[in-house]
Amino acid sequence: MSCPHPFSNTTTGERPAGRFAPSPTSALHIGNLRTALAAWLLARCSDRRFVVRVEDLDQQRVAAAGGIADQQLRDLEALGLDWDGPVMRQSERLDIYSDALAQLPTYPCFCTRREIAAAAQAPNGVQSWRPYPGTCRTLSHSDRQRRARVRPAAIRLASEVSGWQVTDQARGTCLGQVDDVVLRRNDGVYAYNLAVVVDDGVQGVDQVVRARDLWPSAARQSHLGHLLGLPEVRYAHCGLVHAPDGERLSKSAHAGGLAELAARGVELPRVRAALCESLGLPAVDDPHELLADPDVTAALTPPPTAPDPSGTPGTWDDPSSSRHSDAPTAIPQPAASRHAPPQGKAPRPVDAGPYRDSESSSRLGWWSDWTAPTW
Repeated sequence: MSCPHPFSNTTTGERPAGRFAPSPTSALHIGNLRTALAAWLLARCSDRRFVVRVEDLDQQRVAAAGGIADQQLRDLEALGLDWDGPVMRQSERLDIYSDALAQLPTYPCFCTRREIAAAAQAPNGVQSWRPYPGTCRTLSHSDRQRRARVRPAAIRLASEVSGWQVTDQARGTCLGQVDDVVLRRNDGVYAYNLAVVVDDGVQGVDQVVRARDLWPSAARQSHLGHLLGLPEVRYAHCGLVHAPDGERLSKSAHAGGLAELAARGVELPRVRAALCESLGLPAVDDPHELLADPDVTAALTPPPTAPDPSGTPGTWDDPSSSRHSDAPTAIPQPAASRHAPPQGKAPRPVDAGPYRDSESSSRLGWWSDWTAPTW
């Protein structure tokens, strides 16, 4: 059951917001900057506020990066992006995460990663989805005390559903899997899945733009938001960016940011132009020019999703499921079998692969994968 909570921004009267929320563990590479531009455009063109958040909960990794957060903000400004209100920093908000955690049904988990990997099984052969098997959920009080003397506990959500309906602006409404997600790690650090949901509620975010590889986590996060009494969030998952050699850009590979490009003689206007063109938009030096272009809204609207002859990707293989309902849909399960698929059918995971449109067109947009130029 959901419960209204004071960190919801629904009573402030502010317009809803889109956001960009980088983790300050490395420079923003060209893929990050493309997502930031897409998030800014989708927010501004829909009369939303645009907010920025620094997701710096893991202080050990942040410290190892040498204070990159300020450089990330300067890079966003150099790109021509602006935002509303102060930048939020997760490391300054630990009390509110503790407050949120206290509102949720939870239990302590003492499992190691190795134990979870050995115990978890993909249901009905679905290799990409291995829910936590609930090993610690039913431990007795004495067993918990005994295990706590050996290993600090993480805190997990005691979920009562195995699936949740979420909506993506390009991919439609799908049912994704939910399990007993970790909310606080055993080293005391609050988990990303909890913090991001709470912060979106506080900042009034109802539009989340991010890379498509994060699409599978949307169901967990939407479900947490529902439990905390927060408004539904809609997503826009961007295509991935690849280096010219075909490798995906990441923090560990091909991850040069604006400073590295500048050192190689790539001027900023050239970067801005390439990013605009990668989104199917005219090359401009200042992104604000796009807001006055009457054709931008159409350019930001993805073509319809291609039908899948084997069934709708990202839903349970159940012909009775409604794909286009706007209301969040829970799939309740008995406590002993809450991870079993409904009606004995295997869950089909949310499809986080490249976007397939029904027009078979090559029109670029924020939903498209893109290969960065050689510069």
